[in-house]
Amino acid sequence: MEVLRASHDAVVLACGATQWRDLPIPGRALKGIHQAMQYLPPANRVQHGDMDESPIDVNGKHVVIIGGGDTGADCLGTAHRQGAASVTQLEIMPMPAAARNAKANPWPQFAMVYKVTAAHEEGGERLYSVITEEFLGDEDGNLRALRLSEVERIDGQFVKVEGTEREIPADFVFLALGFTGPEKGSWLDEMELDYDERGNVARDDQYMTNQPGVFVAGDMGRGQSLIVWAIAEGRAAAAGVDEYLMGETRLPAPIPPTARPLM
Repeated sequence: MEVLRASHDAVVLACGATQWRDLPIPGRALKGIHQAMQYLPPANRVQHGDMDESPIDVNGKHVVIIGGGDTGADCLGTAHRQGAASVTQLEIMPMPAAARNAKANPWPQFAMVYKVTAAHEEGGERLYSVITEEFLGDEDGNLRALRLSEVERIDGQFVKVEGTEREIPADFVFLALGFTGPEKGSWLDEMELDYDERGNVARDDQYMTNQPGVFVAGDMGRGQSLIVWAIAEGRAAAAGVDEYLMGETRLPAPIPPTARPLM
């Protein structure tokens, strides 16, 4: 990185937010528990013909996905295509309503409603308001099941509902719990960058970090988000770089780094 900075007047970091969130509960070291992004890329490469087979194949196995977002839905669809015996997706939040609440969730806010994606149309079961308390294994260290409980939200906290514990079979578990910013260490630490309260690389109104001439755009500074935000940030960061180098810019800056979706 020192060589890169010495040979360039400005550097834009756009390396994503790939530090995944884990679930450190009893049994986490059992064989068969994987992060979603350990599962999805190889499966995609098989479909594109870049690999003959995926190192994680769930054909004929019971699959549990922890996390109810888009990444979890991708895992669900992939498991079906590989021929899983069953697929269950767990979500700690309550099941969303079927229709938008016009007062609490008016347009143009993102609609907080129950979604059925193309992957969900293929099958599987979704369980809401549950937490995983323990992964259970066999005598050889292989995952065989997980123990979960129902929860209810009280004063903003998830509280376990006593008497609701149960086991569900699981040969594979995929963790789709989101991300916590860019992966720390290596060259990122060497640059001595500042981070915000969410663990993303901090930047000013021009997308520049605390290091002069070093800019950041996309998920690395925003956090896990959608490609449309990355595109807008890339253009805005380019305007910031142009102004830094030239003293002024005529490039458009679509959004400030503080812009967020309407919620």
